[in-house]
Amino acid sequence: MARDLSPEDIQTVADMVARARVAMEAIKDYDQAQVDRLAQALGWACGNETTFVRIAQMGVDESGIGDREGRAGKRFKVLGVLRDALRGKSVGVIEVDEAKGITKIAKPAGVIASLIPTTNPELTPPVTGIYAIKCKDAVIFSPHPRAKKTTYEMVRVMRATLKKLGAPEDLFQCVKNPSIPFTGELMAQCDLTLATGGKPMVKAAYSSGKPAFGVGAGNSTMVIDETADIKEAAFNSRVSKTSDYGSGCSADGNLLIDARVFDAMRDALVAEGGYLCSPAEKALLEKAMWDAEGHRTINTVAVKAQKIAEIAGFSIPADRKFIMVEQDAIGGEHRFSSEKLCVVMALFKYNGFDDALKKVAQIYEVGGKGHSCGIYSFDDDHIARLAAVAPVSRMMVRQPQSKANAGSFSNGMPMTSSLGCGIWGGNITNENVSLKHYMNVTWVSRPIAEDRPSDAELFGEFYNSEVM
Repeated sequence: MARDLSPEDIQTVADMVARARVAMEAIKDYDQAQVDRLAQALGWACGNETTFVRIAQMGVDESGIGDREGRAGKRFKVLGVLRDALRGKSVGVIEVDEAKGITKIAKPAGVIASLIPTTNPELTPPVTGIYAIKCKDAVIFSPHPRAKKTTYEMVRVMRATLKKLGAPEDLFQCVKNPSIPFTGELMAQCDLTLATGGKPMVKAAYSSGKPAFGVGAGNSTMVIDETADIKEAAFNSRVSKTSDYGSGCSADGNLLIDARVFDAMRDALVAEGGYLCSPAEKALLEKAMWDAEGHRTINTVAVKAQKIAEIAGFSIPADRKFIMVEQDAIGGEHRFSSEKLCVVMALFKYNGFDDALKKVAQIYEVGGKGHSCGIYSFDDDHIARLAAVAPVSRMMVRQPQSKANAGSFSNGMPMTSSLGCGIWGGNITNENVSLKHYMNVTWVSRPIAEDRPSDAELFGEFYNSEVM
């Protein structure tokens, strides 16, 4: 039972925020080189293989969800975030546009409330911490109750790193006993909230009265057209779907496959470790994964394929890595067209690319608007047509979605652990939340030569026409 917010809780939050402001004051005069050095130290302390793997596996053990090996594989994101952070400016003048007479000066965002999801207690703190320290922000981390020990341990490492370098530890703090009311008070007292978590917490962040960057739900859908490299598409789909047992909202949920290559793609997925359900098994699976009201059952989220099958009432071979169902219908009442958050994917057959685009639109009406989609194709027209109509913030071309859309070393997406989903997903941004979102910017404007087109240029053919 959730505890009520007590006067002591309110004072605890106030004390944490006060310590954070004192810590920020202590580094207010740090130059770019000094904050870059702190970022590098954090990157090493949190992202070295020994420490990251230890804490990542601790997170799986504590929460009971995810894959010990797959979770540890997220370590590359710490390195990528550090790369992006070091390449950006965050102190003093960060941009000069002589032609427009504009100079931009970076300032800290302030004290940040960072809401940590149960799926990333080892990753989100260093990602947020590296970007925050670059901008001379302080962060108070609020863990998910199911992963609070793991989050606290990673923040402990971060604090120890700062102390070793003579920087104030209280630039990073962690809530010991999180609750919804406590986190609500934290968001209300901090300057900015980064809400990486479930829809209720994101909604609470937007209702806190303070600015917030939230993330939306996923339902990643991949199109496999007739030009696709089927072996590559099947391999990437398996990699994306099975990473951390499909815990991420970027994991492939739906594959829309051209009828001409459907059988070949299905067979390639089986060769990659997929198990294709019979109609009877599919019915059992649906009953196990969703309750009577259509809510996902927590015991089937981010667990291995064999466990899901066991809960559903059937068995699958020990070498199977993910589960597939063939699906035709799309809609809220057709559960397999919605987000799954596990190693189950739905296979849809389409006839002609217009049909593929229609099905994409239908699926995102069910859920996942604003998040991500992808395509395996070598047809630039198909790629452009999907990009033109898909209601998503990011589209991956021939890449494993859950390893690519938040940034990878083989694409140009900004590295992050927080994916904005724009107005589609009820978010303030549709960008990958990264360095620029952790700072205030002052625009300094100097006079330039007048840049005023004539009325004839502005109004074009309507200039001097009849008026009403």
